[in-house]
Order: sequence, then C-alpha cells, then structure tokens
Amino acid sequence: MSVVFSQYPGRRERHLLRKRNNPLFPEPERTPPVAAVQEAQRLDHEELVEFIGTFRGLIQRAAGLQANEQSEVILKLKEELDQCYEQACGLADDQSETKEALRRLLGVIMQTVEAGAAGDPLAQSELRQERAARAAHQELLEHPLVADLLYPESPIRPGELVPTLLSAPEAQFNASLGLFDPDQLREILDAAGRLAGEHGGDLEPRRQALERLLQSTRE
Repeated sequence: MSVVFSQYPGRRERHLLRKRNNPLFPEPERTPPVAAVQEAQRLDHEELVEFIGTFRGLIQRAAGLQANEQSEVILKLKEELDQCYEQACGLADDQSETKEALRRLLGVIMQTVEAGAAGDPLAQSELRQERAARAAHQELLEHPLVADLLYPESPIRPGELVPTLLSAPEAQFNASLGLFDPDQLREILDAAGRLAGEHGGDLEPRRQALERLLQSTRE
C-alpha cells in the first residue's frame, strides 16, 4: 500500500513530511510507513474535531456577552480566542475562513475593551501596543513551523529541533529563530555546527545566520 499524504496536512502529518527523504534525520525516519502516516492523520483529525467544538463554544459565549459584562469575563474570552487562533494555524484542512472569523471576533472584543479604557491614556497606549503585538504574532503564525513549535504538544521532539530548523524553507527558518532566547540559540548553533560538519557545506549559510543572530543579541 502506497502512502497518500493530505493536501492540507495537520501538524503531525506535516512533521512526517519534513522528515521524508531528509538526510538530516536518521535513515529509518526518512520513509514513514503507511501506518505512521495514517495514525498522524487520525490524530490530526481528532484535534480538528475537538477544535471545532471549542470554536463554536467561544462564538456562543461571545454572542451571549452582556452590555455591562464584567471585564474579567471579557478578558478571559479574549485570551481564549488568542489561544484558539494560535491552534487554528496548525490544524489540518484550509482554516483561512476560521482564522478570519477569529480575527473579526477578536476585533469586536478589543473594541469593547478599548471602550472600557476611554479616558485612561495609559490603558489606551497599552491596548494599542497589544493590538500591534497580536498582529505581529498572527503574521508569524502564518508560518507552519512557528505554529507547530508553539503548540503545547508539538510533534517536533527536542532532538528533532535542529534538523527541522536547518531544513525548513528560508522564510520559516527566519521566522522561527525569534522564538528562542540567547541560551537556546547557542545550543542550536552548536548542534548546527556538528550537523554542518557531517553533511558538508550546504548547511553553512544557515549556521552563519544563527551565528549572526546570536551575535546581535550580545550587542
């Protein structure tokens, strides 16, 4: 039986695709068996089904908000919507409509929060900064590797991080580096150096990019 991959894979199947025919991973992992692909697809589907239930529940809660709703309730809902958006970015199937609905809903919630901060310049400034930070974060999440790395149950195991980063498309590689602090970057750089030594000069540009980024954190 041949392996049939999905058109829009979820995070677990997507990680199997990263390892497929990838010389940076151990040879047995470069050809995922049919059973492993099917299991990844099953788990990705289960996550999607559970997400749909959570998403619908959030919509119902938002629709039930009262005009004089307590700020704690609104802020809790906003936090859960942000988490829901982050998860949606790594799901199977095309989630563009779901993400757009979440962005619109977050916009409505933010308008409510901002209305409550009217007359408080400091609070308004903080909310503007939050809006900008959310927009930047959502832009990063458009990179599947970022979404998969941030997921609490990421399929990318610690020992797979460096080969995953080094073999990622350039845009995903660059976007992902901002997720790590200087100590983590140093560890990644050391491991990248070892892999570059084992696999020749193809990895050297990525190793140098890591080195430049780490150097910039010291300046």
